[in-house]
Amino acid sequence: MNTPPVSLPAEHIPPGTAAWRSADARVWLSAVPARWAHPLWATVGLAGGAVWFMESGPEPSCTPASPCGVQDWLGFGLLTVLLLTFYWLWRQPRLALAGLGCVAAALVVDEVTTGGGSLAEPSWAGFVLALAFAAAGALHRLGAAARQHALALAAAGPTTARLPRAAHAFRRGRLSFAVAAVLLAVAGYGFWQAGEEADAYEQRAARLAPATAEVTKVHEADDGAFVLTLDVGDRIGTRTVETLYPEDFPVGSRVDVLVDGDWVRLLAEPYDSVGWELLMMAATVLGLAFLANGVDGRSRAERLRRGPLPVLRVLVREGHADARTWVYAADDPAGERPLLHFHSLFAAPGDEDAAEDEPDEDAAAEGLQRMSAILKGEDPPPPLREAVLYGVPCAGAELAFVAREDEDDSEASVECSVTAVKPAVPRLLTGRAPGAEPDRESSPQNGEAPGQGSAAPVAARMAPSVAPRVYTAHGMSRAVGLVLLLVQGAGIWAAVSDGPSWRWLFLLLTVPWLVNAVSTALNWRITADRRGLWVTGAWRGRRIPWDAVTGVRHTEDRIVIRGEEGERTALSPTGWAWLERRLGREPHAVRTADEVRALVHDPDLRPWEEASAGQQGMPLGPALVAVSVLWGAAVLLLG
Repeated sequence: MNTPPVSLPAEHIPPGTAAWRSADARVWLSAVPARWAHPLWATVGLAGGAVWFMESGPEPSCTPASPCGVQDWLGFGLLTVLLLTFYWLWRQPRLALAGLGCVAAALVVDEVTTGGGSLAEPSWAGFVLALAFAAAGALHRLGAAARQHALALAAAGPTTARLPRAAHAFRRGRLSFAVAAVLLAVAGYGFWQAGEEADAYEQRAARLAPATAEVTKVHEADDGAFVLTLDVGDRIGTRTVETLYPEDFPVGSRVDVLVDGDWVRLLAEPYDSVGWELLMMAATVLGLAFLANGVDGRSRAERLRRGPLPVLRVLVREGHADARTWVYAADDPAGERPLLHFHSLFAAPGDEDAAEDEPDEDAAAEGLQRMSAILKGEDPPPPLREAVLYGVPCAGAELAFVAREDEDDSEASVECSVTAVKPAVPRLLTGRAPGAEPDRESSPQNGEAPGQGSAAPVAARMAPSVAPRVYTAHGMSRAVGLVLLLVQGAGIWAAVSDGPSWRWLFLLLTVPWLVNAVSTALNWRITADRRGLWVTGAWRGRRIPWDAVTGVRHTEDRIVIRGEEGERTALSPTGWAWLERRLGREPHAVRTADEVRALVHDPDLRPWEEASAGQQGMPLGPALVAVSVLWGAAVLLLG
C-alpha cells in the first residue's frame, strides 16, 4: 500500500486556497519551451559561430606600427560579455538578451568603422545567424515562462495570502555578493598589474632610441618558448629575445628593437601582459556572474515578501539523491509525476518566535544517527508532504512553501527557494523526466517487500539456470573504456614527453582515477552462482553471499550492490545508459542490475552450480598500472 502524504494542519492553509489539480498542472507543464529553444543548442551554435568568425579573419602580423600583445580593452570587454552570455543563456535569459545585443552592436560598429569588408564573409553571416538563433531561443523561453505564469494564476484563483512571518527574515544573495566582491577585487588587482607592466615599458621606452637588428637564429628554448637571436651591431653585439610569433621573424629579416643592457624588447612585441589579462577576464566573468545572481535572487525575494501572494495546495518531496524540492499536483498522492523542482532552505523564525528551551540530548543523538544513515546510504526515502505554495510557479520564479517534516512534527516549517524554479520536463539527452522514476530500491510496488522495486516483472521473464550467470562489460561500456584509455595514454605522453615538470603533479592526480575507470569500464563483471555474487571491479573480485545482499540498483553510470551494515560495492563506469536508449537499445548495465535484483528476491531463479575461477573474472587494474608505467617510461626515454 502507498503511504499517505504527511498532512498539513488546517490552520496553516489560508482560507480559500485552491488545490493544484493534475488537469491544470498538465496544461501548465505543456507550456514549457520547445526543445529547439534549449540553451544547449544556442550555446553550441554561438560557440561554433564565434570560433569560425575569429579563425576566418586575417592573421594579424606583428609590426612596430601594429604591435602584438598591446592591451585591447575594447576586445577584452567584448569577450567578457560573450563569455557571460554563454552562462546567462542557461540561467538568466533576460541578461542573455542584453549580452547578445551588445555583441551584435559591436559587430555593426566594427563593420561601419572598417568599411563593411566582412559582410560578404560566410563566417560573419554564420555568427550573426547564431546570435539571432540564441536570441530567438531566449525570447521563446521568456514567452513560455509568461504563459506558465498566467496558467498558474488561473489555477490559484482570486485567493491570496501574505508570506508567513518566518520567511520575512530570510535573506538571499549574501554568499553571491561576498564571492563576487572577492572575484572583482582579484580582477581589479589583475587590471592594476597589467597597467603597471604597460607603464613600466612606456617609461623605459621613452628614454631609449630604437635600433635595427638582424635575426640570425630562431630556436625553441627548454621551457617551450621561441627565442630569436639578434645581431644588433658592433656596438651592442648579439642579444636574444623571446617571441610569441616566430613566423613573423624569419632568419635574415630585420627588426626594430629597444636595448637597455641585457633588457631587450621587440617594438613589434613590446610587452606580454596576457597572463594578467586572462586572470582579470576570468575573475571579471565569474565575479559579474555571481553579482548578477545575487542581485537577481535578492530582488526576487524582495518581491516575494512585498505583498499578498497567490497560494496553491500541492504535494512536495525532498529528492533522495540531490536534496531538491520536487512539487507534485495535490491529487497525485503516489508522487508519480513531478511538476517542478528547486533547491530550498528553511526560513528560521525571528527572535520573537524563537524558543529558549534547553538543548535536547535525545534530539541531538537522533540527528547524529540520521546524518550517519545519510552518509551510509541507509536513510529511508523522504516522505511526500502536503504543502501550501506561495508565489506564482513558472520557470525562473522564486517560491516559498509551508509543510510539516513528518507526522511527528507538531509545527509546520517554512522553506524558501534558493535556486530558480525549473519545470520537470524530460531531459534533453535521455528523454526522461527528472524525478519521474523513483529509486528502484526504495519504491516498492503493492505486495512487494521494501527494496524489491521492479524485481517481479523482470523475474517473470527469467528461467532457472543450472550454470552460473555471468554479466560482464560489453558494447557501450567497453567503448567508454577505450575512449578513456586513449585519454590516459595521451595525457601521459603530454606530461612526460618534455621531461620532469609541474605537469607530473597533474598526472599523479588524474591517472589513478583514469586507471580505475578504464579497468572497470573494460572488464567489470558480476557472476551469480549457487552461493552468492562474485563482483569483479578494477582491483579485486569479491564474493557477497546471497543472504548479505540487501539491494541492487543502477544509477547514472554505475551498478551499486548494498550489503549488510551499509556496505556498498560499486562498479563505475558501466557505460552510457542514456546513449544506449537514444540508439534504441536496452542498456546492458540496467538489465544486469534488474536481473541481479530479481535473483536476490527470488531464490528459485538462482543457479545451482558454483562459479569456476575463469567465470569469476580477473581484475584489470594491476595490469593497466604496469602498462601505464611502461608507456610513461618509453615516452620519457624516447623524448
